Amino acid sequence: MAEEYIPDVSMMDTILPAILGLTAAAVLSSVACICAKQMRIRNKKQNHHDASFPFQPTRRPTAVRSPSGQPPHYLKKSPSPTNGKQMGLLSPMQDQSTSPTAPPNMKYTEEDEVPMQQEQQQQQQQAQQHQMGNKLTVVDGNGMKQSLHNHHHSPVETIANGNVTITLDDHALTNGKELVIADQYGKLGTIYFKLRYLAERNALMVSIIRCRGLPCKGGSGGTGDIPTGINGRTQAATDPYVKLQLLPDKQHKVKTRVVRNTRNPVYDEDFTFYGLNINDLQNMSLHFVILSFDRYSRDDVIGEVVCPLSSIEIGDISKEALSISKEIQPRSLKIRAQGRGELLISLCWQPAAGRLTVVLLKARNLPRMDVTGLADPYVKIYLLYNGQRIAKKKTHVKKRTLSPVFNESFAFDIPAAEGTGASLEGVSLELMLLDWDRVTKNEVIGRLELGGPTSSSTALNHWNEVCNSPRRQIAEWHKLNE
Repeated sequence: MAEEYIPDVSMMDTILPAILGLTAAAVLSSVACICAKQMRIRNKKQNHHDASFPFQPTRRPTAVRSPSGQPPHYLKKSPSPTNGKQMGLLSPMQDQSTSPTAPPNMKYTEEDEVPMQQEQQQQQQQAQQHQMGNKLTVVDGNGMKQSLHNHHHSPVETIANGNVTITLDDHALTNGKELVIADQYGKLGTIYFKLRYLAERNALMVSIIRCRGLPCKGGSGGTGDIPTGINGRTQAATDPYVKLQLLPDKQHKVKTRVVRNTRNPVYDEDFTFYGLNINDLQNMSLHFVILSFDRYSRDDVIGEVVCPLSSIEIGDISKEALSISKEIQPRSLKIRAQGRGELLISLCWQPAAGRLTVVLLKARNLPRMDVTGLADPYVKIYLLYNGQRIAKKKTHVKKRTLSPVFNESFAFDIPAAEGTGASLEGVSLELMLLDWDRVTKNEVIGRLELGGPTSSSTALNHWNEVCNSPRRQIAEWHKLNE
């Protein structure tokens, strides 16, 4: 009988603990490595912004507001005034709670009304004293002078504006008192600012001081181009502010606060643009846009000013600040000087379906709406029946071009008269070419009417040809009118 094999158990008892120990050590070392790796990743993320590399210099802001005593405060848009209970009209006392001079989140109560009225009376008395005491000298083109006596011995400054020289008390100017006649300024007013170049910092400092003689909002004293708001204030009230950007890159954009209910706002705000050497300044321009704040819609553009830095001696502004005044120019001047362009339109009338198809193909020779020499055009189309607008369409916006290609088709269903089929009798088209803007109201470049009583000869011939040749696609160029 064969002997049974019996394994040696003593050897297994010796090897097994060693294997278990090695396995546990490997697991612990793996866990330790993973934890260390996670810690390194976490520390790297925390120290990422503090790390300085030789190939990546420290970045500085391109445009910052210089520190001032009061925090900046900007008026905010109100919700759409569709619910009268929620919106309501602001009274003059309620309107002061959103004044730029008031701290944020500050509201006035009835207890504060009496001190505020007393303060307003004191300000009015001070204004009358300044009007009686300051000297005003106006020199016209014929050399005739008219003066008012000055009982205050304070410094004065002279402002040259065309053929008129005005000498005013500086304290009155900085306080925004209306001491001068409106005719001395341009039609849209004047902006005053200062320039200073800091060579050791490669920084340009622009100080927006004030604006004078801005037009009324819908009043007879101004241009009438600015519509009256619906917030219950008078027609002469306007809420101006200034936007500033550097051209041609248009990347460095800043703006002042809104000054309420005035035609002569005083800002005294400084803006510093870093990373600009002297060679860069020769190719740049300052673009000021003066706007009127509107709580319930897009802000209205009053005008603009372009100041090429190549016309300024950089050496002069490196030593001390240079004071500059510029007349505000309307944007519409560019349109009148360059023309309004042309629009290629194709029309097709289908009587059986009662459908009028309008194809907007392209435009050409558009005016330069932007200071950079470009525009952002799009077209609105209105269908009119007996002079009433019954339908509206619009194209997409074509960015940064003066020769946009739309290639967009629109179909309008024509209403049929009782007892007869659809016809184009009493039907007309109104087209508007506009320049799109993100903030301000879109400006109308030109208009065109097809089939209406004010249609031009070319537009009328095109419309008659479409009416007499149904089911044919007929295209023609049309010049845009004012």
